[in-house]
Amino acid sequence: MQQDYKPHEIERKWQKQWDENRIFEADPDSRNKFFITVPYPYLNGNLHAGHTRTFTIGDVVARHKRMQGYNVLYPMGFHVTGTPLVGLAELIKKQEPKTMEVYSKYHGIPKYTLENLDTPEKIVDYFTVEAEQSMRSIGYSIDWRRKFTTTGDAYKKFIEWQFNLLYKKGYIVKGSHPVKWCPSDDNPVEDHDILHGEGANIVDYTFIKFKYDDVIIPCATLRPETIFGVTNLWVNPDIEHVKVKVKKEDEDEAEYWIVSKRAYTKLRYTEREVEYIEDVSAKSLIGIKAENPVTGDKVISLPASFVTDEYGSGIVMSVPAHAPYDYLALRDMYDKDLSEYGIDENPKDIEFISLIDIPDYGKYPAVEAVEEYDVSDQNDPRAEDATRAIYRKEFHNGVLKDITGKYANIEVSKIKDILTQDLIERGIGEILYEFSEPVVCRCGTPCVVKMVRGQWFLNYSDPEWKNNVYRCIDQMNIIPPEYRNEFKNKVDWLKDKACARKKGLGTRLPFDSEWLIESLADSTIYMAYYIIGKFVQENLTPKHMVPEMFDYVILGKGDSGEVADKSGISRDILEQMRYEFEYWYPVDLRSSGKDLVPNHLLFFLFHHVAIFDEDKWPQAIAVNGFVSLEGQKMSKSKGPLLTLNDAVESYGADVSRVYILSNAEQTQDADWRASGIEATKKQIDRFYNFAKGIINSDISQNKGELHQIDRWMLSRLQHYIEETNNALDTIKTRNAIQNSFFFLSNDVKWYQRRGGNALLYDILDVWVRLMSPFAPHICEEIWESMRHKESDFVSLAAYPDHDPELIDNAAELGEDLISCTLSDIEEIIKVTKINPRKIVIYTSPEWKIEAYHRALSMHNEGNLNIGNLMKNLMQDPEIKSYGKEVQKFVQKIAPNITSMDREKFDKIYNANLDEESALKENLKFFEKETGCTVEIENADNPQYDPDNKSKYAIPLKPAIYIE
Repeated sequence: MQQDYKPHEIERKWQKQWDENRIFEADPDSRNKFFITVPYPYLNGNLHAGHTRTFTIGDVVARHKRMQGYNVLYPMGFHVTGTPLVGLAELIKKQEPKTMEVYSKYHGIPKYTLENLDTPEKIVDYFTVEAEQSMRSIGYSIDWRRKFTTTGDAYKKFIEWQFNLLYKKGYIVKGSHPVKWCPSDDNPVEDHDILHGEGANIVDYTFIKFKYDDVIIPCATLRPETIFGVTNLWVNPDIEHVKVKVKKEDEDEAEYWIVSKRAYTKLRYTEREVEYIEDVSAKSLIGIKAENPVTGDKVISLPASFVTDEYGSGIVMSVPAHAPYDYLALRDMYDKDLSEYGIDENPKDIEFISLIDIPDYGKYPAVEAVEEYDVSDQNDPRAEDATRAIYRKEFHNGVLKDITGKYANIEVSKIKDILTQDLIERGIGEILYEFSEPVVCRCGTPCVVKMVRGQWFLNYSDPEWKNNVYRCIDQMNIIPPEYRNEFKNKVDWLKDKACARKKGLGTRLPFDSEWLIESLADSTIYMAYYIIGKFVQENLTPKHMVPEMFDYVILGKGDSGEVADKSGISRDILEQMRYEFEYWYPVDLRSSGKDLVPNHLLFFLFHHVAIFDEDKWPQAIAVNGFVSLEGQKMSKSKGPLLTLNDAVESYGADVSRVYILSNAEQTQDADWRASGIEATKKQIDRFYNFAKGIINSDISQNKGELHQIDRWMLSRLQHYIEETNNALDTIKTRNAIQNSFFFLSNDVKWYQRRGGNALLYDILDVWVRLMSPFAPHICEEIWESMRHKESDFVSLAAYPDHDPELIDNAAELGEDLISCTLSDIEEIIKVTKINPRKIVIYTSPEWKIEAYHRALSMHNEGNLNIGNLMKNLMQDPEIKSYGKEVQKFVQKIAPNITSMDREKFDKIYNANLDEESALKENLKFFEKETGCTVEIENADNPQYDPDNKSKYAIPLKPAIYIE
């Protein structure tokens, strides 16, 4: 081994050897297979720390399974379809300043190279090479024979086949539906096309039509039942409004509405015909009295600066009995002079209207909640807490009062759809679709909800289709398990999704060539293409990719001879492709970031259950969290950003891998911090130096007698092996690294401090294999230096499996005793500032040991309490003779034992440790550590006890005297 750890040299060396020996190229054989995939990256920039986390988790699982004896396939492709690359190319072509700055500064693209990336095709070519090189540089065990891009001609044939199949099955339909829409691109957008608002949903508001003279003032609400409690309207005097003529296709007559200018723009994208008439002064709308279309009441409009035109019509109805913000806004206006708006009434005189009964609240819940949360005014952040509390309780526990007429006694949670439909049928209500949060296209344009006609949709709302997805979710492994309900909830809410657009990169709809298939829709079953992809790279061309070939290879339909004639592919190759598909499919694990749960991962399930037989449905999904950079959210298009290249260049592949995996667990978000990765680098350095020291010494595999410290080390090692395997089986990478690296490292330090030496080579032999999935390059270097005959590569060696026979409770308990006793001595010296000349350690008297063992036995039988234990002990004359000391001892040990975790209890209960012998065996260790004479005495018959310290000795906690 080299004197110093030089990560980049080591990493390049082993990446070259892996490639030359093709050890990660997976073909069918007699072993059990494991097919793992992660989402292929979208190539509108270099891979970043978020990719690093998701892809490294996948690689660790792949490496672990490979070392466990599985035949592992871990492939990768590149996603480039849709509009983002078109938009990026346009921005680069214009040399838009922010884009040029971000891609040169954060993505590290030289200016002369960046300026040349002015077409989508050039961007694809550039980032395809960059992404593969990045993944190779961090050591991913990918079978690169199977790579492809989603604009490849052969892949397009695969997508055409898939969509023809879905169309024939009735899962693709044409119609009108609300979609996220970019007015600039004049195209529907999905999450991959969005700059802000990736997780936004389309929400259906109820538009309720208040009347004033000959015009309608529509107010949007998510809670139409509150129409019965409206006392006034709110109008922001600073928002511009317009009068528009509105007509729906199915209506004979048009209506005249007053809405904000922003609402007018949105209405133009709905199924309504909307015509601008004139501007309307907001001030002229304040002080008017509009008619509540449900109750017939006249309600006044009042000024309110808090009203926004972001949602709805820009005019809001007020329900102060149930909405804390409305109550606070109204209260703030009490006794104010509103004459400038022509209002001579005092808002204080407005009577609240109570319409919902909820437990724990009286007539006016909003008023009570404001008092409960001590909200000062409408700008107080606690107003939001009060609002959430009221709305949550009203939704889950509220019941409508008699004032709501025929809706009385209906639960609030069940009223929305019923009431909205009634309002629509009466002509006083409509549906308005809005986003749950603002959405901005990657081109920079704010998006709208558009009712698209003649659009192609994936019919995800189909009940039978959804039922199959539920069944798939029920029978697969979801990691972590709590996400099972999350997936089901997303299926519940999923509606039809636009699957085609007219701009961007991608595959044309085979049955309507005017449309391009949308970028999430073409990314659902591409895992099947990985198996075919190897043959495409070897000798197939797009002309071979006829539908019958996919039917035969993927679905097992047709005769290989007939398919050979139609495709031009030899029968032998076709049958080999079919054999390999049958061998590899289904996907055993799909590992992904949690941001893909509501979109890609959901569509992944829908399309698999639509196309494949049940035995080919996905077996498991694992979800992990995001990655931030020094506490800030990363952005490929705006910064800040840490690319995978930068991380590897700065710290090395293994350090980057270990750090990102140990940073957070599963769905927790990780935060990449320079201080944290520097600490990890030091730990990896120590690991290298530890290995180097053993390899350069004469230490070899142990064949001699084992002492307590050796048995302890072997026993601890078995725990870490078991915990690491269990953690990796459940994709808990942080827990796996804690056990296989950090915890084990601490125990090795203790082992060496205690003089342990015989097992160092054996420890390293296990440790290097245990760490190989996480830090494969350094482990290969160590493995080679150990001159192993088992395998040329540690990546292909057997992963450690724990040996229960080596678990030694007595040795572990003995070391706990040594460690705790030394710690107690050091603490006494620290507190008293004594310079010790002599230390006496007193072990527990026999009666306490007997009492302690009886307490352990009673707890094991499930009947330990102070009363039972005292009764048991008082039957023993010897123990009884110690009188009140017994009761004090019992009061101390009983709760201590009952509060133990099971692992600790089992260790103590099964150990039968002779404390005096254990301490005496390690007398020299105590003397070396303390620098003075140490004696071990039994508290039953101490030879030297000047301060009567022996009376404090109890099992597992000796008494200590220092002079």
